[in-house]
Amino acid sequence: MSLETFFKLRESGTDVRTELVAGLTTFLTMAYIVFVNPTILGDAGMPKEAVFVATCLAAALGTAIMALYANYPIGMAPGMGLNAYFAYAVVLGMHVPWQSALGAVFISGCLFVLVSVLGLREMIVNGIPRSLRTAITVGIGLFLALIALKSAGLVVASPATMVTAGDLHQPTVLMAVFGFLLIVTLDRLRVKGAILIGIIVVTVLSFFFGGNTFKGIVSAPPSLAPTFLQLNVQGGLSMGFLNVVLVFFLVELFDATGTLMGVANRAGLLVEGKMARLNKALLADSVAIVAGSALGTSSTTAYIESAAGVQAGGRTGLTALTIAVLFLACLLIAPLAGVVPGYATAPALLFVACLMLKELGEIEWADTTESVPAAICALVIPFTYSIAEGIAFGFITYAILKLTTGQARKVKPIVWVIAAVFVFRFAWLH
Repeated sequence: MSLETFFKLRESGTDVRTELVAGLTTFLTMAYIVFVNPTILGDAGMPKEAVFVATCLAAALGTAIMALYANYPIGMAPGMGLNAYFAYAVVLGMHVPWQSALGAVFISGCLFVLVSVLGLREMIVNGIPRSLRTAITVGIGLFLALIALKSAGLVVASPATMVTAGDLHQPTVLMAVFGFLLIVTLDRLRVKGAILIGIIVVTVLSFFFGGNTFKGIVSAPPSLAPTFLQLNVQGGLSMGFLNVVLVFFLVELFDATGTLMGVANRAGLLVEGKMARLNKALLADSVAIVAGSALGTSSTTAYIESAAGVQAGGRTGLTALTIAVLFLACLLIAPLAGVVPGYATAPALLFVACLMLKELGEIEWADTTESVPAAICALVIPFTYSIAEGIAFGFITYAILKLTTGQARKVKPIVWVIAAVFVFRFAWLH
């Protein structure tokens, strides 16, 4: 069977060359994750070289499933925000072994599979107010921004004010600032792979001004053994379903659904506002989460950067298959990934965070029963260093304000259930 026939290229108004170019375009916009993810999970004590391999394999596997099963031009990789929550809130903040945190990711992935198979996703997502879905995205953006500013040295701890400005005379700080401005400039000029270029340029500068040591570019892939099948499912359950698993599940669900619908809409693949193969795409997403946890990385999700490939003409799974092959090729650049310093990936994190804040415009600010819970959710996430706390405060505030203003009937049952679950968590589990 030819590529033309398998991916229905002619029916989708595309051809092999267009799909290959679109795949390369998307890959360049999301390849930064192979440098950023090992840095973040490495902070949680995970072996960075093994995480690098797990990142490449999880991205390749998830994207290949999206290509061959769902036939959509959407790339997948470990998600930004969820990796930060995994490392800084769960492992470092709650003092949970990373093996148990991987177990929680595995359980959330299994729940996602179940919801996708049973077709419950639409009911859950439609039941969550748009203001809260938006607030979670904005809150994660602020969370990433705080982590990025800390990694860059622009924000440091202060006993008097909790946080304060860092030493702007340090070469590492100046390189991070330069990297961020470079990324924004290149993105504005529509240079493909702007984030990736920014990371590489700062890494090169680190050899001259940061005391970094060059170790080569190409080598055989490191061993995956330190993270492969190291997840502790029992440990994941012992942390408490409400503390970690529910948060992973909710964010994965909103993130994946929103991204899939957004990219499909830009590609003109929606029919009467619906994706014909949405459940297949979600199932591909959820299977990738389960597989990624087994390989040794945080939750895998669909990437909004896939819109770049769609803009270049990508319409079918051949675009995604191209991305998958390129992620496999990344396994050979482990030495380069190993020398990328934290202040080189910080500008990428900050840029992604800035892009996530544009969702603020989606909130209905005139209705305070919608905007205040959204604001609470978005603010509590970075200030408590926890996505879980932000979601909890957001849902509880939303339910209470709708109740006290006589709008209880407008609230979908799923909101009451989630709010009650978080109230139970605060009242009895702490």
